[in-house]
Amino acid sequence: MRVAVCSLLALILGGKALGQNESRVTWGQVVHEQEPSFYESVEAVRVAENFLLFQAKIGGWDKMDSRRISGHMLNVLTAEQKEILRSGPDHQCSLDNEATYTQMRFLARVFAATGEDRFRDGFIRGCEYLLQAQYPNGGWPQFYPLRGGYSDGVTFNDSAMTGAIWVLDDVASGRAPFDLAEEELRLRCREAVERGRNCILRCQIVVAGRKTAWAQQYDATSLKPAWGRVSEVPSLVSAESVEIVRYLMSIDHPSMAVQQAIVGAVGWFDEVKVSGKRLVTVENKALPGGFDRKLVDDPAAPPIWGRYYEIGSNRVLYIENGRIHYELARLSPRHRVGHGWIGGRWPAALLDRDYPAWREKWQK
Repeated sequence: MRVAVCSLLALILGGKALGQNESRVTWGQVVHEQEPSFYESVEAVRVAENFLLFQAKIGGWDKMDSRRISGHMLNVLTAEQKEILRSGPDHQCSLDNEATYTQMRFLARVFAATGEDRFRDGFIRGCEYLLQAQYPNGGWPQFYPLRGGYSDGVTFNDSAMTGAIWVLDDVASGRAPFDLAEEELRLRCREAVERGRNCILRCQIVVAGRKTAWAQQYDATSLKPAWGRVSEVPSLVSAESVEIVRYLMSIDHPSMAVQQAIVGAVGWFDEVKVSGKRLVTVENKALPGGFDRKLVDDPAAPPIWGRYYEIGSNRVLYIENGRIHYELARLSPRHRVGHGWIGGRWPAALLDRDYPAWREKWQK
């Protein structure tokens, strides 16, 4: 998705980047998927300077959230706002909502385009933050410094862990434009990547001897699937598992363990697809918001996937206030409409295009 320079801020702050469940475009995609010339523009430099202002002393960033000042990370700041950011309290740091690794990638691209050292320095501080935030077992929490509760778990939700390990992998491998680190830092990044890969492989859930997919988050000590928020039960998740597989497929000369993890997950994606159903949004003025969602029979519909699957049975889960249901219709109207329980096509391109290409390259 490439967008014009002038529309970058409008897309993010106007909410279009957060989108609807049917075709969600993240703010990270909007920030990164620009023409190369964008990163030397006045607009890109302005955004990069904002990122430096919002960078915590420890080197990370808070997540984008319109309810807090961090939600205005891309906004045009006044001199007074900039001074508040320089002298005010430090921000919390997170990997949630594509935080930290997205800002890092943007700073690297702007440094490559402009050569201005402050952007490289901000990127390097981000690397140090990710290295400090990593658990000895190789996982990353959702927030660091730790703040207690479910956010301390090893977190794959919203691609927190894959976002962290992927950017450090790019640094360790010296892939432009992330070839900014001295050799000593590159070596530490490489060690962190190895620990992270081992953690990913340990966290893949095995059912009856078969490798399946991954949970949303894990206990930081035992690495067993763990609860998140009240409606985030220990379960297999499809969207985040796709990103994990994409990362594993990016590994050059993958080990047999990595290959087996990929093959197992792809087999699971194919097994749990929902065929002959279509998710539709229908008008219903009797309901709050005036709309409802339903699963309807449609033999011509392409396969869709659920967001959460029960470990062992592979049934799609619909969860409200911690209570599990197995039918979308059992949820209250607000919960049916307010969350993407089913209807996603996350694994489709992986199954149809990316995995066959990977298999041709590495499993001839």
